[in-house]
Amino acid sequence: MIGEHSSKQYDNELEAIRSKVLLMGGIVETQFLDAMTCFRIGNSERADRVMREDDAVNQLEVSLDDACSHLIVRRQPAANDLRTIMATIKVITDLERIGDEATKIARVAKALHGRGAVTVNHYEMVRGIANNTSDMLHDALDAFARNDGKQALQLIAQDAVIDHEFRSIMRNLITFMMEDPRTISAALDTLWVAKAIERIGDHAKNIAEYVIYVVEGKDIRHTKTTAPVLEDEPEQAK
Repeated sequence: MIGEHSSKQYDNELEAIRSKVLLMGGIVETQFLDAMTCFRIGNSERADRVMREDDAVNQLEVSLDDACSHLIVRRQPAANDLRTIMATIKVITDLERIGDEATKIARVAKALHGRGAVTVNHYEMVRGIANNTSDMLHDALDAFARNDGKQALQLIAQDAVIDHEFRSIMRNLITFMMEDPRTISAALDTLWVAKAIERIGDHAKNIAEYVIYVVEGKDIRHTKTTAPVLEDEPEQAK
């Protein structure tokens, strides 16, 4: 009976941590969406809100790391339970970094619109990669919530698509800058935003990899996956 009670208490503590991690995930999802709205319409108040929310994300990271550490010390989990906690700690770190990238986007958006003239169609340039990355982040959190290894594996392949989109954006922006030096400032800002979006995709991929680690006990980081092969075909600047 004591062992059963202890096991239930451990499960409750772990579930409480996972619930807070998903709360943290919801916050950074909103940060990202709000940051992209700022980039599209230049709402400085919303940009400031995104940056303020980063403090809440940072505090959640600290408190969740502490909760995970205490759980390990008190319960001394083994096998799959230990994998779950270690993977959760890594997910927390990736979520915090997604919040950082969203904050960068909000900061760039505020500065870009604050300068006035924008000589490239900055939002349309990154709209596709932003939508794909937003979907990938949402699905990665969903896979984490449901411990869905199959969905996680599919997400890893999607990261190659986002990387391909980033390279295409970079080529187009370089073309803009070469053809019209007046676009350099706005193009560089757009490139920084595209890079931040691509990094958010990387962190979403990391979360998917941790799900697979928990479900299957396999660490597939830095290994080849079934990602699609995409050729870097030159695109015409629009």
